[in-house]
Amino acid sequence: MTIASTSIDGAPIAAGDRPLLDLLSGFIEELRNAGLPVSLTENLDAMEAVTHIPLEDREAFKYALGATLVKNHSHWRAFEVVFEVYFSLRGPEYEIVDGDPSADSGESDDDQLQMPGEGQAGGGGGGGMSALTPEQLAEMLFKALMQGDDAMLRALARQSVMRFAGMEPGRPVGGTYYLYRTLRNLDLAGMLDRLMEATREDAPEDLTPLEERLERDEFNDRMDRLKQEIEAEIRRRLVADRGVEAMAKTLRKPLPEDVDFMHASREEMANLRKAIYPLTRKLAVRLARKRRHGRKGPLDFRNTMRHSLSYGGVPAEPKFKFPRPAKPEIMVVADISGSVAAFARFTLHLVYALSGQFSKVRSFVFIDGLDEVTRFFEGVEDIGQAVHRVNTEADVVWVDGHSDYGHAFGVFWEKYGKEVGPKTTVLILGDARNNYHASQSWIIKDLKHRARKVFWLNPEPRAYWDTGDSIVGEYGTWCEGVHEVRNLRQLEAFVENLV
Repeated sequence: MTIASTSIDGAPIAAGDRPLLDLLSGFIEELRNAGLPVSLTENLDAMEAVTHIPLEDREAFKYALGATLVKNHSHWRAFEVVFEVYFSLRGPEYEIVDGDPSADSGESDDDQLQMPGEGQAGGGGGGGMSALTPEQLAEMLFKALMQGDDAMLRALARQSVMRFAGMEPGRPVGGTYYLYRTLRNLDLAGMLDRLMEATREDAPEDLTPLEERLERDEFNDRMDRLKQEIEAEIRRRLVADRGVEAMAKTLRKPLPEDVDFMHASREEMANLRKAIYPLTRKLAVRLARKRRHGRKGPLDFRNTMRHSLSYGGVPAEPKFKFPRPAKPEIMVVADISGSVAAFARFTLHLVYALSGQFSKVRSFVFIDGLDEVTRFFEGVEDIGQAVHRVNTEADVVWVDGHSDYGHAFGVFWEKYGKEVGPKTTVLILGDARNNYHASQSWIIKDLKHRARKVFWLNPEPRAYWDTGDSIVGEYGTWCEGVHEVRNLRQLEAFVENLV
């Protein structure tokens, strides 16, 4: 089998059809447009992988591509969306039939699946899942979840969307609405209680708390798979109705590392918290390697001569004096008011997770008052818990709890200014929206003269700087650099260049 002779659905490619090679190249381009990093090597691996699977099996095709192209678990959701949209309406699985499947001349999976215990004649009245009552459908769902039957769950997901979503052609409604309607009718919470009750009855003796928790987690996992299948079916129908191009813009979501700190939803914040841990590990390794293989220093003549004696000095192998890079001392001064709080939280998390790359880390948070919170991070393994204590226990309100950078900087200068030295790098985190209070920018000027470097990290888009009550330009005059840091990707790039 050759790539150029087979289509996505396993049928031979006609002369006018685009070859699979071009189709995959276009898909990889779409992945890159969505922000997923795909190297040339991974591209070639994907091309090789699809030659070893039955291409008529869409699930196998998807997972073969996913195994070769997706490196981060947090990217899987984005990969699935791009896959579903890009390969929409290619193959029989995407031929959406809104009527009774049994009315079609061909056999579908729905037609072949019957209630457990029923023979082939059981569906004689028209057969297929469309002929089932809601009670029978619920019973099939119960048994599929009880047994972990993925094939049955896929068929039930399709049937549930047909019955309960209420999708109408041309209706300008998002997929979330259809998902809500479908899940509401399935009543998965009540289904979980029923599953647990049946498990307790079938057990030879009472379940221990651990056994009960494990059973509950397993059923929740199966329900999550059902929800994913329902979401996929809704996406397919939306693509069929509205077209590929329109849905590509609607369905595509940013990767966790590209989510804007200041506008993240609750779900996106949860994904950000999951993404921060692998990011810290990767970044720590990268920074350690960078420190080991730093720039060469001046020629070490004595060492060069000593090593060349063993072969008569010809050829000479130059040896250099490798400077031992000093680890910087970090002082983080972070605004934790309003929408910038999430940005400060993730920055503090990342800095302390990488504290081994710095000689010392001290942190200060403020709104209109300022408090040192280094104590919350000392001897703590769970940095997330320490950050939570910062948000709940830090003494940062002076008058009214509205940002006052000038007063906060004044407190910092009075209490801690003398502790800033030539080895200190000061990171200031905030949007510089000062509510029209006095700026006290002279403090930043004096900090620059005392410190090794002063950086300002701003989570707002650069176009918003110096608009309204933003005075970031006034502060930035005295900083080594003012950086737009709106997401994890930008934060990673800054920290990598900090050492």
